[in-house]
Amino acid sequence: MTEMTDGVLHTLFRTEQGGHEQVVLCQDRATGLKAVIAIHSTALGPALGGTRFHAYASDEEAVLDALNLSRGMSYKNAMAGLGLGGGKAVIIGDPDVIKTEELLLAYGRFVESLGGRYVTACDVGTYVADMDVVARETRWATGRSPENGGAGDSSVLTAFGVFQGMRASAQHLWGDPTLRGRKVGVAGVGKVGHYLVEHLLEDGAEVVITDVREESVRRILDKHPQVVAVADTDALIRTEGLDIYAPCALGGALNDDTVPALTATIVCGAANNQLAHPGIEKDLADRGILYAPDYVVNAGGVIQVADELHGFDFDRCKAKATKIFDTTLEIFARAKSDGIPPAAAADRIAEQRMADARAAKAAKAS
Repeated sequence: MTEMTDGVLHTLFRTEQGGHEQVVLCQDRATGLKAVIAIHSTALGPALGGTRFHAYASDEEAVLDALNLSRGMSYKNAMAGLGLGGGKAVIIGDPDVIKTEELLLAYGRFVESLGGRYVTACDVGTYVADMDVVARETRWATGRSPENGGAGDSSVLTAFGVFQGMRASAQHLWGDPTLRGRKVGVAGVGKVGHYLVEHLLEDGAEVVITDVREESVRRILDKHPQVVAVADTDALIRTEGLDIYAPCALGGALNDDTVPALTATIVCGAANNQLAHPGIEKDLADRGILYAPDYVVNAGGVIQVADELHGFDFDRCKAKATKIFDTTLEIFARAKSDGIPPAAAADRIAEQRMADARAAKAAKAS
């Protein structure tokens, strides 16, 4: 445990990936709950971000995931113009084994104890029904069912936003926002990916998919026999003639092994934290691959759940998610003018927005 704590403290206090305002370790022995709530920034407002339920290889891995994901949420919410900060939570364990109503209620009590500094929602391993349970113990749970005053499945607008990011990428690279006739590879066709496939097919794209869950692949192929499935992500990224690669599963998809093997000229997907480490964005640029920053294009879901705080209206949310197209083009333009990769350009814009908010708060307090 000492080794884990030392590693976490080093990340928090001594690296650029740290700088979090608050990290809460939560435990309820009666239910088996072990969770981490990480609040990266409240400069723009309460920290909003989902709860990931996952069987991590170690407690240290879980804490570091919460740190990375919450930092990403600060940037995502800043770029989405939501007036919200960034946070994220992880519950440690296999949701198929340990998830119970009592555990979720215990987790809800921890969220409530933060007094609104952190607002939760769904993520990998958690669903609308889970947020309905969590909301019984806290008013700071979004992503609830319509029957319980919520917006329902945020995957719908997440996929829509990624599709807008793809259209913007096509516009920037090929001068036309349509994906008609383009070959798009989607890695992960679960909660978000299967909606993205629908948008792509409607726009006339040729779609290639893969997923670790055979049932997810079968669902797509049964409905759309024209879709091609390949064995794994390694095969997908090497697909001949691939125009766009869409990572839509867990993070770290773009790394030292995958980037050199990519056949696509655009990467635009729903997964969080796609860049495995700093420097990968430059490797992509050096290969002439256009990268649409993940936290920009996958913001449709957070736009949807954030709207619950104001009384949910789907049309209003979809209109905001449509603007991801313009935001993505703005980032590409900034990258070109500054001579930097798009990921760095997006970071600069988001960091400036957070800095301006902190300065405004400081001026108001003085």
